[in-house]
Amino acid sequence: MRTAPVSALALALACAHAPGGAAPAAAPRLYVSNEVSNDVSVVDTATDAVVATIPVGNRPRGLRVSPDGRLLYVAVSGTPITPPGTERESGRGDRARDGIAVVDLARGAVARMLPSGVDPENFDLSPDGRRLYVSNEEVAGASIVDVESARILSSSPVGEEPEGVATRPDGGAVYVTSERASRVTALGPDGAVLGSFAVAGRPRTVLFTRDGALAFVTAEEGGTVSVVDARAHRVVRTIRIEAPRARPMGLALAPDGKTLWVSNGRGGSATAIDTGSFEVLRTVETGGARSWGIAITPDGKKLYTANGGSDDVSVIDVASGAIRKKIPVGGKPWGLALR
Repeated sequence: MRTAPVSALALALACAHAPGGAAPAAAPRLYVSNEVSNDVSVVDTATDAVVATIPVGNRPRGLRVSPDGRLLYVAVSGTPITPPGTERESGRGDRARDGIAVVDLARGAVARMLPSGVDPENFDLSPDGRRLYVSNEEVAGASIVDVESARILSSSPVGEEPEGVATRPDGGAVYVTSERASRVTALGPDGAVLGSFAVAGRPRTVLFTRDGALAFVTAEEGGTVSVVDARAHRVVRTIRIEAPRARPMGLALAPDGKTLWVSNGRGGSATAIDTGSFEVLRTVETGGARSWGIAITPDGKKLYTANGGSDDVSVIDVASGAIRKKIPVGGKPWGLALR
């Protein structure tokens, strides 16, 4: 059963996020944005079952948990889905549906909406959680949103069809990928352009190492992962993913930082890369159609992928590479956030 009463979710999450003295949650929650069913599935990672479904707004994609673990931010958009191979038509969207839904996790419901700029696809938070950096896909821009005042502070031009957004751990730089231009733009925390660099075709996701020294960028059409010097903003190495039909999409870093996991889209697999040698270690099957969002548990034992073509989430045992379970979720799961 996919859904549960909101009251059940509120009770479970109240324990998980209660102030000092309350018993901690037995296992983290996995949050899944479902682009077609307009909701977020909440998965208990102890049982790998959906315990609730939260309506959040139209076409949810990027999502992040706040630094204190009490809020879930979800990008929602009024721009219709463009089928693969179809030219995007500018101006077709319902701009009243654009925004960042703020979910109160103790209540399991949207508490308010933040402005986002046009057609938000993905975003990241500043380290202190006070600002959001949002990719505005339809208008080739990136917006900075102040969370407390619910205001857009500025908007910066980036390459066409921006998607992936990641904030360097020290907050000094924000990377935004451009699918159409095959470039990454480095912004300062105030939105000033620090530089840009070319990567392979159709870059999707950016992820920084925890020390902020390196960043990794997936390129769906290029079939690669770029390794970037995150201080100089330049590519220092390119790793080719040789798995069958691999189209690199999402990224997740193992808890010890030694292994980078890459979801391979329509290839239906995930590839592990050694972050020291940059060598490909192995590829495991996900059993899902178009595996995109990817996450790994804090103990490093389980890997999850959101499979947009099969409306499910795969649970993979990291040690053996075996698929433990397929979890039915909403329509076209897109992103994952684990907390």
